[in-house]
Amino acid sequence: MKIQIQLFKAFFVSGILGFGGGPTIIPLLHKEVVEKYKLMTDDDFSDVLSIGNTLPGPIATKMAGYIGYRIGGFLGLINALFASVMPTVLLIILLLNSLNQFSNSDFINNMSNGVIPIVTVMMGIYAFDFLKKSHKALGLKISAIIFVFSFITIVVFDLHPGIIIGSLLILALALPNKGGKEQ
Repeated sequence: MKIQIQLFKAFFVSGILGFGGGPTIIPLLHKEVVEKYKLMTDDDFSDVLSIGNTLPGPIATKMAGYIGYRIGGFLGLINALFASVMPTVLLIILLLNSLNQFSNSDFINNMSNGVIPIVTVMMGIYAFDFLKKSHKALGLKISAIIFVFSFITIVVFDLHPGIIIGSLLILALALPNKGGKEQ
């Protein structure tokens, strides 16, 4: 029962504080699931995130479903999914009508604009963490090549990131494991 409560709290808190959608919730989920409750390791979380990013749909619910199932079975899956979407449902029910009345308010617009730099910093920190892990696992040269290749294909050629991630996953599975360890 303790695991179910921790799962619920982790995804509910992340859902409440994850202003701005999917990518902004990832650092919050990491803090709750990995650091606070220690429900999974950092590497496992990164793996879930990588696979989740290749699939269609919102990342928060994909991660909630997988992590919930992995940690707490079918009940954990339902629990984490419910906790993940409940804050949004409650806020929509409670605030949607009120928000229309204040849509032209300078306070609301300034509040929204003030959150953007915070979200940018959170995403930057998480990107830097991924870069460190990539450097540790692949080395600087390979990490730099993948980074530059991904940046160019996304920015210059407007290729969807999911295609790049999926292609790199297929490539990683096709290449022999040089470490000599079976995974």
